[in-house]
Amino acid sequence: MLRSSLFTRHTSKLVVVLLTAAAVASTARAQLPVEPPGEIDSEPTPPGDEEPGEQDSLFGGPLLQRSKFTGDWRGWRTCLQDHGITFDVSTTQYYQGVTSGGLEQSFQYGGRNDYFLNLEGEKLGLWQGASVTLHGETRYGESVNSLAGTLLAPNLLLALPQPNGSVTALTGVTFTQYLSEELLIYGGKLNTQDDFEQPLTGASNLTGFQNTAMLYNPVFARTIPYSTFGAGFDCLRNEETVFAACVYDTNDSPTASGFDTFFENGATVYAELNLPTTYFDRPGHQGLSGTYSSGKYTSLTPSAYLDPILGLVIVPALKTGSWCVAYNFDQALYVFPDDPERMWGVFGNFGIADNNPSPVRWFASAGISGASPVAGREADSFGIAYFYVGVSDPLKNLAPTLLPLRDEQGMELYYNVAVTPWFQITPDLQVITPFRDRADTSVLFGIRAMVDF
Repeated sequence: MLRSSLFTRHTSKLVVVLLTAAAVASTARAQLPVEPPGEIDSEPTPPGDEEPGEQDSLFGGPLLQRSKFTGDWRGWRTCLQDHGITFDVSTTQYYQGVTSGGLEQSFQYGGRNDYFLNLEGEKLGLWQGASVTLHGETRYGESVNSLAGTLLAPNLLLALPQPNGSVTALTGVTFTQYLSEELLIYGGKLNTQDDFEQPLTGASNLTGFQNTAMLYNPVFARTIPYSTFGAGFDCLRNEETVFAACVYDTNDSPTASGFDTFFENGATVYAELNLPTTYFDRPGHQGLSGTYSSGKYTSLTPSAYLDPILGLVIVPALKTGSWCVAYNFDQALYVFPDDPERMWGVFGNFGIADNNPSPVRWFASAGISGASPVAGREADSFGIAYFYVGVSDPLKNLAPTLLPLRDEQGMELYYNVAVTPWFQITPDLQVITPFRDRADTSVLFGIRAMVDF
């Protein structure tokens, strides 16, 4: 009965949030100036029955077919984009729980909103190839991340920009300049998860896997913060990055400006080589990357991506310097003949890091993902993957009697249902043997709902 009441209460919250968001968006849309310059008359337009000009726009069309829930704002959205200003706003709701094992069996409700503003220099009357991207985010509610006894958060996006409570933060302000079609430079306060695309599906962090292990190679967790100052460059071929390098401030400052700690704990140097392949006449990638940090850490120093042992009072000695090396690949096994952008195949990530201060000595994951093969569900996607985390010996030996630790492993399975282009629902199942030795194998199930406004 307890689980039933929890489900009823939190599911009703999800419905209320989505309906409220829809009402607010519709009200805001109605309050826009009704006539962008020389385009649309002042008569109200019923939802799903836009003028021909709006139907032909990137954002317009009938309600269930348009790319954004709020449509083209009677032409204003396209008008703004044509003048170099693009808004993207989404809300993502999670109802997820530990059904057995872990530290506690409970379902939790939480959510996040993401706000992107992109300014294109040339369209704004500045110079060619320049752009500025701002990323704001709001996190609220509860999550299962502290209930499963795991080192890696089962729901990464509810651990960012902070793992608990309600917070709104500006986590990314990135200035980008294309010097040519093959070279760009960038800098600012960088959100290191922005522009991430899951292999083969092209899914974002909000529409694919949820576990940290599938979204981020944890050997990087010691050396690369989530939101920090940095600058770098990308070398491109056919609009794909083939080589990149960046320097990061080691301080993570997602909810602060970061100026007061600017590079006070050294710097991290990151380099990446990414080679497109055509094995079996199908697309794929082979990648090699690595970091070196001059910062001072302990094996218990928390990061945005993991907190080795929350609240443990033992303080290990500081170590100077940390490094890691990683390899990744993805390979399409089947490409749909009617759409070469749709495919499914295999992928993998592997990495090794120093034994101290990195809490993760080595990591491996592999899986299958891609576009749904179900007839009539061309916009859906799926994924199943396994991961193994080799916990560092100094962390295991820190307090073996008080808090015995072990390596962590698990699997995740999801199916993303595109109800409309702007509304997606994702059932998600995870089975994890957590790194806390006294926690039983955790089985987690959840539902995610994402609306793109």
